Amino acid sequence: MTETRRARLPALAKINLDLRVLHARPDNYHEIRTVFQTISLADRIDVEFTRARRTAIQVRSVPEIPDNLIVRAAERILDALRLSARVNFRLQKRIPMGAGLGGGSSDAAAVLLALPALAGHRLEPDRLQLMAADLGSDVPFFLLGGAAVALGRGTELYPLPDMPARRGLLLAPDIHVSTAAAYRALTPRLTTESQQNKIVSFQSQVWSGVAAEAGVNDFETVVFAQFPQLAALKQRLVKLGARPAMMTGSGSALFGLFRTQDQINRARKSLRNERVFAISFVSRMRYRRLWGRSLQPYLDDRLWPPLSRTGR
Repeated sequence: MTETRRARLPALAKINLDLRVLHARPDNYHEIRTVFQTISLADRIDVEFTRARRTAIQVRSVPEIPDNLIVRAAERILDALRLSARVNFRLQKRIPMGAGLGGGSSDAAAVLLALPALAGHRLEPDRLQLMAADLGSDVPFFLLGGAAVALGRGTELYPLPDMPARRGLLLAPDIHVSTAAAYRALTPRLTTESQQNKIVSFQSQVWSGVAAEAGVNDFETVVFAQFPQLAALKQRLVKLGARPAMMTGSGSALFGLFRTQDQINRARKSLRNERVFAISFVSRMRYRRLWGRSLQPYLDDRLWPPLSRTGR
C-alpha cells in the first residue's frame, strides 16, 4: 500500500519595515529597496501527499481563492522531481488577502519547502529560489524568513541579523489597494535625484537598525491620497504610542510596534471597532524551528532549506 505523508505547514505573513521605489525597469517591474520581516500572523496549510500513477492536486480553502498559487507551486515541484502524486491541501486563511502582507506568496513558498521533504527527495536551494521568483516577487523571501534586505524587484535577498523581539498590532481595513495602480501613481514622482537620495537614506536606515526607528514606505503618499482613512488610522496608531507606525507593502494593512504590553492592550481596546491582529516578530531561527516541528518525521533538521532524510 502506498504511504500517505501528512504535515501541517506554517505560512507566516511579512511586513515591510522600510520600502523605497527607485524607478521602473525594462521588464515592467520596479526597482525597489526594502526590508522584510516575518511576523506571527499565519495561514494554516494541511497537506497530504501520496505517490500515484497520475498527478491530481486539490486545494480546499476557506475562503475559496481563485488561481491559487499553491497549485502552481505544487506543479512546479512535482515537475522538477519528475514525480506523479495525489496532493491534497486544506488552506485556512488568516492573513488578509491583498493587504501587502504576502499571504499568497507565503502559501506558495510553504509548498516549495514542504513537498520535496514529503516526497523523500531533495532540491537544491538555487532551484527552489528560481521557482520561487518565477511564482512571484515576494515568494523567495519566505524560503528564508526572519529579516532580510531585498533589492531588484524584491527577489535579490540579503539576510539581516535577527532583530530585537518586537510586538505590536496589525490593522487590516476592508480596503483593496491595487498594487499596479499604486505603482502607476508613484512612477511620475520617481526622479534621478530622488532615487539617489532614497538609496543613501535606505542605507543609513538599515545600518542604524530599521526596527528601532520609523522607516519609510514610498507608497504611503499615493495610497493615503486615495484612501485618507488609512492615513487617519496611521495617526491613531502614532497617538496610541506606536513607534514605528507604517503601512506595509502597497497596503492596505498598517502595523504599529509598541514598547510594552500595556500599550498594546490600551491600543487594542481603542481600536476595537477595527480588524486588529496582535503580532510579534518571528526570527529566522524561530522560523526554521517552526518548519522543523512541522516536517520532523521526514526532515534532516541540520540542513536548510528543509531536506528529506532519505532524499537524493
